[in-house]
Amino acid sequence: MKRAFRVMFLFVVLGLIFEITNQTFAQTNPDLSTVKTQFTVPKMILVEPRAGLRVKQTTKGWENTEVYHVIYLPKNWKPNKKYPVIIEYAGNGYYKNKYGDISNGSVEGSSLGYGLSKGKDFIWVCMPFVEVKNGEKKNAVIWWGDIEESKKYVIATINLLEESFGADKNRILIAGFSRGAIACNYLGLFDDEIAPVWKAFFSHSHYDGVSENWPYPFVNRASALMRLNRLNGRPQWISQENNTTNIITYLEDTGITGDFTFCSIPFRNHSDEWVLKKTPEADTAREWLRKVMK
Repeated sequence: MKRAFRVMFLFVVLGLIFEITNQTFAQTNPDLSTVKTQFTVPKMILVEPRAGLRVKQTTKGWENTEVYHVIYLPKNWKPNKKYPVIIEYAGNGYYKNKYGDISNGSVEGSSLGYGLSKGKDFIWVCMPFVEVKNGEKKNAVIWWGDIEESKKYVIATINLLEESFGADKNRILIAGFSRGAIACNYLGLFDDEIAPVWKAFFSHSHYDGVSENWPYPFVNRASALMRLNRLNGRPQWISQENNTTNIITYLEDTGITGDFTFCSIPFRNHSDEWVLKKTPEADTAREWLRKVMK
C-alpha cells in the first residue's frame, strides 16, 4: 500500500510539474493569435498574371499535368522593369498541432513571401515539389516528390519569370517553412546545377542536416554537409519558433562558417504566419531581405 501510495504521489507531482511547465511555456511563448495581423495574403485566382494579383500558373512543358505554381506580381509591378524574386516552398501537408497550426502542403497555402515583401517590389512565386507516379505528374503534398523533376520545374519557371515578367536572375531568394525550410539546402543546394541559382536563403523552422530521421534519401549528415559546402558564403536567414539552438549547434559541428543570421521567434506556433503579424522579428526579417537583395 505504501509503495502504491508513493507511486501515485509521484504521478501527481509529475503531473503538477508538467502542468506548471506548460503554463510557463504558454506565458513566455504566446500564441500568434494574440498578435495583430498586419498583412493578409491574397487568395489564388484563375486569371492571367498582373500587378497585385495572386494567380495559378503552369510552366510550359507541364501543361498536360496537374503541376502548378502560384505567382504574385507586386502591386507596383510594371513591364520592362527588373524585379528580385522570392521562390517559396511550403511545409508538409496533413499537419495539425494542438495549437491549431495547420499545413496542407499546397503552394497556395504559403505566407512568407507576402509578409517579407509586403506585396510590393518583389515577384513572389510559391513553387511545387513535383511527384511522378505511373506516368502522372502532380504537386507533392509531402516531401520532395521526384527531386530531379522538382529541380527541372523550378529552373524552367525561373526562366519563364525572366522572359515574361522581368525577373532579375541575379537576385533570387529561396525561402521556405518547415519542409520548405529544409528544402532551402536540400533542393536549393542539391547539386552544382541548381546551387548557383540563389543569391540568398530564408529558412523558417527546421534545417537540412539537423535531423537524420526524416524519411527520404540523402538525409544523413554526410550528404547534408556536401550540400552545405555549395553555399559558398551566401547569406542565410535561419529562424525557428522558440529558439534556434539545435541549428546553431549543428552548424558549429560542421565547422563551416558563413553569413548566418539566426532569429528566435518567441511564439509557440509551428507556422509561417509570424511574418504577417506586427512583430519586431518580422520587421527584422524584412530589413535583412532588403539588405541581402540589393
